[in-house]
Amino acid sequence: MKTLFRAFALLPLPVLHVVGAALGWVSFLASGTYRRRFLDNAHQAGCARGPLRRAVAEAGKLVAEVPRLWFGPPAPILWDGDGLIDRARAQGRGIVFLTPHLGCFEATAQAYAARYGRITVLYRPARKPWLRDLVDTSRERPNLVAAPTTLAGVKLMLKALKAGEAVGLLPDQVPPEGQGVWAPFFSRPAYTMTLSARLARQAGATVLLAWGERLPWGRGFRIHLREWVGEMPADAAEAAAEVNARMEALIRECPQQYLWGYARYKAPAPGPAP
Repeated sequence: MKTLFRAFALLPLPVLHVVGAALGWVSFLASGTYRRRFLDNAHQAGCARGPLRRAVAEAGKLVAEVPRLWFGPPAPILWDGDGLIDRARAQGRGIVFLTPHLGCFEATAQAYAARYGRITVLYRPARKPWLRDLVDTSRERPNLVAAPTTLAGVKLMLKALKAGEAVGLLPDQVPPEGQGVWAPFFSRPAYTMTLSARLARQAGATVLLAWGERLPWGRGFRIHLREWVGEMPADAAEAAAEVNARMEALIRECPQQYLWGYARYKAPAPGPAP
């Protein structure tokens, strides 16, 4: 599998995106389960028909560009709001980047690592052994550290923040049972992680909202950064609801690049009812 990924990584990004767009539509039309979840999630958020159609192709591009991002040369990167990073680093504080399943979230961490230095990102280890080996080893880049969703991984992230480094999380990822609370996401209860807020409070870190826009015609990515305005609530449920609201605002900036097919509203197994 790794050999196949390396072969695809040799293809130009525009070619991968064309292949990915076709793959997105094939998946959408072939799988009734995926299509229903995709449409239900998008309609729940009030996504218009135009961005919704584009989101089908963008989901396929997300998959097709992975080999290039893991094994190929760095893609061109543009920045929007990078002064927020400069300000946080000048204060000597750690940074917690919160990124939804929007655009290319792999590119955001890689771009930071290449420009600023060490960043630790949280990821969920794959269940299948062959896939676990691929995922665990393929994200290795200079200054990019992957932390699993385990106690050891959380300690690694907290240590990085206290050292003034950066960490990255996808807070709209459904956490394991007992590591989240039910909070509204586009007005529907969604099991939401509490880790991001806890890390920020315990380490006194700066919270920045980030997402990587996929540029047309394979021209690379633009990293958008937004400031977290106000204090992070101390109550876990309030903090989760506030994080979800901030993620919703980012998604509304570019709904055509959100991963609507992600099972955002599932419960951890076994999970508590909303």
